[in-house]
Amino acid sequence: MFVGRKADLEALEKYYKQDGFQFAVFYGRRRIGKTTLINQFRKDKKAVYFTAIESTAKENLELLSNQILAILAPDAPQNPFNSFTEVFDYCFRAAKKERIILVIDEYPYLAESDKAVSSILQAAIDKNKDDSRLFLILCGSSMSFMENQVLGYKSPLYGRRTCQFKVLPFTYYEAAEMLPEFTNKEKITLYGISGGIPEYLSRINNDLSLAKNMEELFFNPSGRLFEEPSNLLKQELKIPQTYNGIITAIATGSSRLNEIATKVGIETSQCSNMLAALIGLGIVKKECPVTEPRSKKTIYLLADMMFRFWYRFVQPDISRISMGLGKMVCKEVLSGKIEAHTGYVFEECAKQFLIREATRGGRIAARGKFYFKSLGRWWGSNPAERREEEIDILAFDENRAIFGECKWRNTRTGSDVLDELVYRSELPELQARFTNKQYILFSKSGFTTGLKDIAAKRKDLVLVNSEDMF
Repeated sequence: MFVGRKADLEALEKYYKQDGFQFAVFYGRRRIGKTTLINQFRKDKKAVYFTAIESTAKENLELLSNQILAILAPDAPQNPFNSFTEVFDYCFRAAKKERIILVIDEYPYLAESDKAVSSILQAAIDKNKDDSRLFLILCGSSMSFMENQVLGYKSPLYGRRTCQFKVLPFTYYEAAEMLPEFTNKEKITLYGISGGIPEYLSRINNDLSLAKNMEELFFNPSGRLFEEPSNLLKQELKIPQTYNGIITAIATGSSRLNEIATKVGIETSQCSNMLAALIGLGIVKKECPVTEPRSKKTIYLLADMMFRFWYRFVQPDISRISMGLGKMVCKEVLSGKIEAHTGYVFEECAKQFLIREATRGGRIAARGKFYFKSLGRWWGSNPAERREEEIDILAFDENRAIFGECKWRNTRTGSDVLDELVYRSELPELQARFTNKQYILFSKSGFTTGLKDIAAKRKDLVLVNSEDMF
């Protein structure tokens, strides 16, 4: 079953219907669904699909030749081309009269097997693009390679692409399409342990309970996700042990550069470079107060929610799980430990909800026709109380702002939460900047009657429970 990626597919079809040469670049972390998206797009179209391998240029050339000839010249002698120059020229010539798609998946492997292949492809594009209808797709999971060696200005291919697609994890509502048999609250929890990665979501069995799925995926030595983060680090990075230490430090509460470096036992300069690599892979993110994009208050968090879950709940108990006690560990996690993790996930879902509401003109945007330009968390000082305050969500544009609070707990949210949010929104730094304020509260378990009565009277307040978000 193919779900999600509607906007990407629509964009691809638009480019496909345009006459002339097209060059699309796909990139994104492993398991994200790049290949599935491309396969869905090329259905019922004349397409050559080739996946490069970690091998020699000669073997990749032979495999690519076989794929091209099998589709474009099935009755001709299947003799490999003598060079990549011949390969690309042949494809461009074949596409002069009809639209042909040429997909090269795992392009970094091909480029590494022959350092000249990007320059050869550039020459072929420049020579043939004006009179060919070839639809070229290069796809890769090595984010740094694709961004620097394909899209970067130093790349021979720079400026040749006609479109690019950075394939991201599913949003919570896209992920929900793959979880039809679960309650909406369970869908948020499952979204949080899968990180919205389509391949992981596909492993969730809709005929089993949330607890059973979690146990079989994470807390079973033969489970699909039991060692997934470790395996990904080994695939993507050198010295994975040190990266593992950095991720562990962040997962256990260290958020500032010097704290992380000290905990891992490395120099801050080395730690900074390694954090940059993890950010490039989408595992870590660097965050500042949303009103201060260049602030010195920078902290580091785990952007990948599956990594966040695994490093908090699976890695610390690897030994017990390996001894066959995974069911017990899973039960302990579900008995309350997971709530803090899902609370963070709920905040991310709330941000996605606001973006979705704004793009489709929902009830949030309708209140004052406010479309924000910036969205994120805020934290800063409270001079009166001499403490730091935090606001889960701050969305703003010029002097207008939406202040939001998210509560993932089993009791209804009351007016005290609104009072605290209003108080924080009136801190000197925020009071001076924002004169037009709105408030939004997100709650797992709904709201008290008293808060509902207040919301009915206030035009600047919106209440959203977890059921409203689907």
